[in-house]
Order: sequence, then structure tokens, then C-alpha cells
Amino acid sequence: QVQLVESGGGLVQAGGSLRLSCAASGRAIGGYGMGWFRQAPGKEREFVMSINWNGGRTYYTDSVKGRFTISRDNAKNTVYLEMNSLKPEDTAIYYCAMSRTLFMARMADEYEYWGQGIQVTVSS
Repeated sequence: QVQLVESGGGLVQAGGSLRLSCAASGRAIGGYGMGWFRQAPGKEREFVMSINWNGGRTYYTDSVKGRFTISRDNAKNTVYLEMNSLKPEDTAIYYCAMSRTLFMARMADEYEYWGQGIQVTVSS
């Protein structure tokens, strides 16, 4: 059974940084694209960033350009989301997800497995 477990969330002031981790078990992530999504209160889940199977290509939503970085360590079966210059509008539950293919993906239905989510709160 595939499990994805996020960690590293919490409360941070605007302008601060957090690094989220997503540890996978039950399947090696090396054969799959990985992604991060988020859901703010009262809003739909939205795509944040994704990375292909070997980390050679990444894709992001415009609102995080230049501030967030996605990376992966296939040997550790872990994906990371480095978040800098955080803004109050980044407050959300962040979800890690495993794609159905090797490639990056931005649509939720292209992902097969999801983590339980972790809260990130940015205070102004």
C-alpha cells in the first residue's frame, strides 16, 4: 500500500520560509512524477508545483514563481517543497501527490496517491 506523509508545516511570519517534506512508502517514487497541491479555507484544491521522475523538469503555478522550489531525492523516497518569501495568501493545507506516470502533471486527476495534508499558516 502506497503512503505519502507530509511534514514540515507550521506557523510562520510573512516573509519567512518553510520546507515541506513528503516521505513515500510502499512504492519507489523514482518511476513517477510528484506534485504539491494546496487548499485554502473555502477554496478548491489548487496545483502548486510538480516534478518529473528524475527531477530534470519542474512546473509551477504563477503565484509561487521565484519563491517556491520543488525537488526530490529518489534514494530517500522523498519529495520536498522549499517555500520562501511566504505570504498570508499561501496559508493552506498542502498535499503531496504521486502521479500516474513518469511525467509532471498539474491536474489532480493525473495523480494516483495523495498524502493526508499538512497545515501551513502565514501570519501578516
